[in-house]
Amino acid sequence: MTDPISADFVHALMPDLREALREAASLALPFFKEGGHTSAKIWSKAGGSPVTEADVAVDTFLKIRLSQIVPEAAWLSEETADDAERIGHDLVWIVDPIDGTRAFLSGHRDWSIAVALLKAGEPVVGFVNAPALGHDYEAIRGRGATRNGAAIAAARDAALPTARVTGPKPMIDRLERGVSRDRAEPAFDRIDRIPSLALRVARVAEGSVDVGLVSSDARDWDLAAADLILREAGGSVCDMAGVATVYNRPDPVHGELIAVPHGLRDGVVAAWAKGR
Repeated sequence: MTDPISADFVHALMPDLREALREAASLALPFFKEGGHTSAKIWSKAGGSPVTEADVAVDTFLKIRLSQIVPEAAWLSEETADDAERIGHDLVWIVDPIDGTRAFLSGHRDWSIAVALLKAGEPVVGFVNAPALGHDYEAIRGRGATRNGAAIAAARDAALPTARVTGPKPMIDRLERGVSRDRAEPAFDRIDRIPSLALRVARVAEGSVDVGLVSSDARDWDLAAADLILREAGGSVCDMAGVATVYNRPDPVHGELIAVPHGLRDGVVAAWAKGR
């Protein structure tokens, strides 16, 4: 029997996975109105965050389709009730049907569909599809990362004092304070906050952003797919001590995180500690 987690096996799945992502995008796009309010029906989840009929449609479709592609895999997504069966399960799909729902609602193009397949808690395949932008990021563990089929790489020569940084303002302010202890005039290039966490991480992977900061309360589905893309592009998502992110724990919620190229990680961790 073919090993269901080998790189060759995953590579063979890619045409079916790409088609599934394209179909999922085709379900969401008719509800998106660039620069205007979505035509989708909207509900409020517990805690007040919005969910639309587009989220539900994409989630339902992907659960059926991805389960056909890799039936051995368990399931964790933002819009499906968590099933404890996934804990300790060898293979798990991690899905965010629409990451950046508020952007989707308001007509901002920075939303995405994020899909990862985990093996023993580690992502082995990752997709971040940004339908309104026409950008498709993907990665297979050990085989590099691409955007629209072209290889991408995280910035290798960025310097922290002048880095392109995005994320919540209080986190950027703290990081800047940490740098300012060593320089008279830190000059971060502050990039507008990117609503989709998956896209925030993917842009570090493609080198258009140097540091992506993530506030506490992000979930596995926001991060796992983009994290693999960044790992394959020469970076990682880690906590504020530089420890790599772990997925498919009983509680899929994370604390404050950094998406960063390998060469900047230690500097960011040190500056963060100084910026208290």
